[in-house]
Amino acid sequence: MGNIRPTYIKRVAVELVEKYPRAFSADFENNKILVQRLTNVSSIMMRNRIAGYVSRYWQNKDF
Repeated sequence: MGNIRPTYIKRVAVELVEKYPRAFSADFENNKILVQRLTNVSSIMMRNRIAGYVSRYWQNKDF
């Protein structure tokens, strides 16, 4: 079974990937730094959840 993520995490992650397609990758550590720079998320847990979804979304995205 997979993780069920809230809609707001998915929405923010997809918006970031669509806005900055070349910046993100499947690397979680890189995405974590970029999410912190590009958003005003104050919670570390929320930042990590968004970065994790970006990584997963990037791996499954069809190019």
